[in-house]
Amino acid sequence: MIKIKKHRRNPYTTSDEVYALGQHICMSAHKARRIIDQIRGRSYEETLMILELMPYRACYPILKLVYSAAANARHNRGFNEASLIISQVAVNEGTTLKRLKPRARGRSYLIKRPTCHITIALKDLEFEPLDRYMLRPKPKNTGWLGWLKRDK
Repeated sequence: MIKIKKHRRNPYTTSDEVYALGQHICMSAHKARRIIDQIRGRSYEETLMILELMPYRACYPILKLVYSAAANARHNRGFNEASLIISQVAVNEGTTLKRLKPRARGRSYLIKRPTCHITIALKDLEFEPLDRYMLRPKPKNTGWLGWLKRDK
C-alpha cells in the first residue's frame, strides 16, 4: 500500500512549485533512485511516457506520484499540465520492516524489507507570480516622504 501525503502549505504563496510526497513505499531507495535519475528535469508528458515504458517495478509508484503532483498543480494552483516540468525529486530511506522467516530445526532468519520516501516537485514554466506591490500605483517622487502627502 502506498501512502500519498500532500503538503499543506500557504495557498497564497508566490512559489511556482507543487509537491507530492509518497511515504513508506516498499522498495529500496537505491532502486527508486535508478528511475528518478531518468526523469529529473523532464517535462510532464515526457515523464509519463518514460515511466510507462520502463520495465522496472519501481516505475508504478513513481508514476502514481507524478499523477498526484500534476493533479495538485491543476486543482490547487490552476497550472496547465502542458507546461509542467519535474523540478525537484528526492528519494530518502524510510523505515526497514523486519520479518522472521522460519527455518529448519526451530531457527529463524531475519528478512529486512526496506522502504523509501519519494518527494516530487513540479514547476510551471508559464507561472508569473503576482507581486503584492504591483496592485497599487507607485508614489510620485516629490522629495523626502512625499509619498505620505495626499493630493487634494
